[in-house]
Amino acid sequence: MSVVINTNFAATVAANNLAASNAMLQKSLNRLSSGSKIVTPADDAGGLAVSMKLSAAAVRQGAVSVNIGNATSYLQTQDGVLKVAAKVLDRMGELKTLYADPTKNADDLANYDAEFVELQSQLTALTDEKFNGVQLFGSTDLKVSVTDDASSSSAVTIKGRDLANSASGIGALTASGVTTLSGIELEDITDAIQNVATMRAENGAEQSRLGFAGELLTVNKANLEAAASRITDVDVAKESTQLARWNVLVQSGTAMLSQANQSAQTALKLLQ
Repeated sequence: MSVVINTNFAATVAANNLAASNAMLQKSLNRLSSGSKIVTPADDAGGLAVSMKLSAAAVRQGAVSVNIGNATSYLQTQDGVLKVAAKVLDRMGELKTLYADPTKNADDLANYDAEFVELQSQLTALTDEKFNGVQLFGSTDLKVSVTDDASSSSAVTIKGRDLANSASGIGALTASGVTTLSGIELEDITDAIQNVATMRAENGAEQSRLGFAGELLTVNKANLEAAASRITDVDVAKESTQLARWNVLVQSGTAMLSQANQSAQTALKLLQ
């Protein structure tokens, strides 16, 4: 091999190797310090795009879970009102039966009527109950999306329950023309009890479906996060091994570059 001064090929090669090793060492340090395999888009452009979509879907599923929880709370509140309405109706039925006692005098019957009127007012108040400003009872259905793509085909419908309706609710007992127990039949009360029981059954069925939909979202969200993790999260054990490798190569490259730079001194000895 010729001895030259202007070009130190060995030093150039050593410097290139050192630069490459140092770049990989910095990349390994960045990955370990951030916990991510994709520190910059250049690390894995395609993987970054996929992971962003998976992460976004997981975030949306979390939001849908919150919506389902709110819908469940709505139904639970509604059921609580219906439960109280059933108790009021039970008391009305008891009053109606007591009212039919032939041994009661006019004052006794008037006292029963007084309680009946108060119970009517309570039932009327129950029909106006709200949840976060939203009416609990009415004829309008509520649609609750249970998927992150807001698909209408899989949405859960919370049926509108018109508690004040005369035929399907308790309206026959709260009508303005009814002011005494003599103005209603026992059948009116039993029909109202049946209507409230049906509403509670339907309410429970909707709560059950929302519960299963929420469970599915929880599982899907976990799987989406796991899929995104496989793309973006760094394997610390594997990367720490790479860190040790690049660290050794940087140290050895530095030493060899120093040796390569020293080799140029041979030419000076020949000129002495």
